[in-house]
Amino acid sequence: MASEAKDITAPPADKQVIAHEGKRYVTVKEGLAHILVPEPSEEDKENLRPDQAVRQVFYNPIQQYNRDLTVLAIKAYGKEAVQQKQASHSKLEKIIEKKRKRQAQKQDQQPNKAQKGADGEKATTEPATDATSAETVQNNGEEAKDATEQETDVPVEQGDKQATNGTAKTGKQPPFTVLDALSASGLRALRYAHEIPFLTSVTANDLLATAVESIKLNVKHNRLEDKVNVCHDDALAHMYTLIAKELRAKDPKGKPTMSEKYDVVDLDPYGTAAPFLDAAVQSVRDDGGLLCVTCTDSGVWASNGYPEKCYSLYGGVPVKAWFSHEVGIRLVLYSIQTAAAKYGLTIEPLLSLSIDFYIRVFVRVKKSPAAVKFQGGKNMMVYNCDSGCGAWSTQLLMRNKPSPNKKGSGVFYKHTFAQGPSVDKGCEHCGSTMHMAGPMYGGRIHSPDFIKRVLGELDEAPTDVYGTTLRIRGMLQTALEEILLTPEEQEAEKAKEEAIQAGKKPDPAFREAELAAIDPYPFYFHPATISGILKCSCPPEAPLKGALRGLGYRVTRSHCKPGSIKTDAPWSIIWHVFREWIRQKAPVKEENIKPGTPGYRLLRLGEKKKQEEQAEQAEGAEAPKEQQSEQAEAEKMPEVVFDEQLGRDDKTVKLVRYQANPRENWGPLNRAVGKVPSHHRKD
Repeated sequence: MASEAKDITAPPADKQVIAHEGKRYVTVKEGLAHILVPEPSEEDKENLRPDQAVRQVFYNPIQQYNRDLTVLAIKAYGKEAVQQKQASHSKLEKIIEKKRKRQAQKQDQQPNKAQKGADGEKATTEPATDATSAETVQNNGEEAKDATEQETDVPVEQGDKQATNGTAKTGKQPPFTVLDALSASGLRALRYAHEIPFLTSVTANDLLATAVESIKLNVKHNRLEDKVNVCHDDALAHMYTLIAKELRAKDPKGKPTMSEKYDVVDLDPYGTAAPFLDAAVQSVRDDGGLLCVTCTDSGVWASNGYPEKCYSLYGGVPVKAWFSHEVGIRLVLYSIQTAAAKYGLTIEPLLSLSIDFYIRVFVRVKKSPAAVKFQGGKNMMVYNCDSGCGAWSTQLLMRNKPSPNKKGSGVFYKHTFAQGPSVDKGCEHCGSTMHMAGPMYGGRIHSPDFIKRVLGELDEAPTDVYGTTLRIRGMLQTALEEILLTPEEQEAEKAKEEAIQAGKKPDPAFREAELAAIDPYPFYFHPATISGILKCSCPPEAPLKGALRGLGYRVTRSHCKPGSIKTDAPWSIIWHVFREWIRQKAPVKEENIKPGTPGYRLLRLGEKKKQEEQAEQAEGAEAPKEQQSEQAEAEKMPEVVFDEQLGRDDKTVKLVRYQANPRENWGPLNRAVGKVPSHHRKD
């Protein structure tokens, strides 16, 4: 093997051995990037398992799914962002050109006093127009600085037509920058530089000196010195330094000058990202920048073991429930939202996923004090029957109420107090104690348009570069299907599409309706868990879905958990369907269900026994009014048909919706070697 070792300047290839400064490395390829991993010694090879290696810098191959997804998401986001920058730049050039012509015309109309003077005086009048125009250009450049800042002469990639529209004449493209705040080996930064054609620069930052040396080595081996900037700093210090620099760099009128904020900020820590959120929302561009956040501390936000820790990190309390992973997503989004709102920034969740042992969210950040006013009405508390049947109810913190304006031509929103509480202290279904969770984000956690754009990128992604395409497609399709729009939202979306197709601008009321929109059908349930409470056999998925669809409700699944059911049916209907399942298909032994348990109350066994006793005593007499009302209520409930055909989903396209364990004892792995602050990850 020693004879095969190559120099670090050799073209990178998978599994090649590199010798550099007396050390030997083995090249690992992921995507289009190659990283150098220290070659284990003979002693290490004897003591380590085949899937282990000496790691001075953290590298987890299981996280390739995360990195593949992030590259595709940044591509989908970046193409639109680059187009908007190009459009803004073209618009600015037209404005400047009009002002130039107007100024020149004004100069021509003024009486030329120089004709009466000497010939030398006449020559001094000509450059005045150019000087004035130059001043006009400078002033207009300040007004639209975000559209034209830091243009670079990076060659345009030929294969990315969508990102290069409008740049062919000048040969320039607008800047597109990314911060990999916790870079470790630099693998993410390397992949971004290799695989995102319109990216102009990426900053790979890390606190650990050995990690920084590793990044520099990998950048050199990948020949990306012109695109990857390596930074040895605390992530918080790096971001706050950027923020402080921009705050100090203001013109005499107090307005900010050229912005150096990043188009994309990627936080991928070992554990929680909470300590970095305040700096991150200020370091990303406030005209729609993309913030990517990973949190791997699922033992905090998806369990009931550390509610005090969850509250201190994310500002909310988790639930003890089967749907805890979606609650974790909403807690993380709530913490990002509250971090941004202090600075007049609002967030729009584009894609929020619970993956394996971690959460990955992609949110758009915009400066909009008006939109921030809607956020109180998009956060909620959750009342959860965790000790009983598992039913839940939500309570919004505020209310965004639409009211007609004075002209009667539209609506405006009042931000008022919400009524509460939404439930009693005892569960209305089983009588068990309700417990509170939250506050958490109550709006939509996905953007269907963004998911479709990522799926479009996936269609063009080569499988030899993106090794997790099957799973990405399955999870994105599942996330797209779990979006259940209300009838009002469906009508608004239809009207919006019609306006766009007709070449008209969408009604501004649509934008405000989107700002006020909440998710009326959050969370999901698990049929097997409910069957365990009722002591009955679990209904198959198709008949259960068919029963709910037959009653007029929509049914899908959640990406968070296999076997989950997500529906717009209320809990009263869900319990009615399960009672009918027991009555029609799977009778239970009532003597095995103890009195006072949630299942006993849900199946109304106490009422049944009471009715039998009253019937024996009356012997033909008229039933009591209480019994008559109960019978009338039962008659009002709709008939349930377990239509298996109706409940079957389209399976013409097979999708890998949920991950199978890739290997034994897999997971987040241990930290890298080295003493660093607990909020830093070596990834």
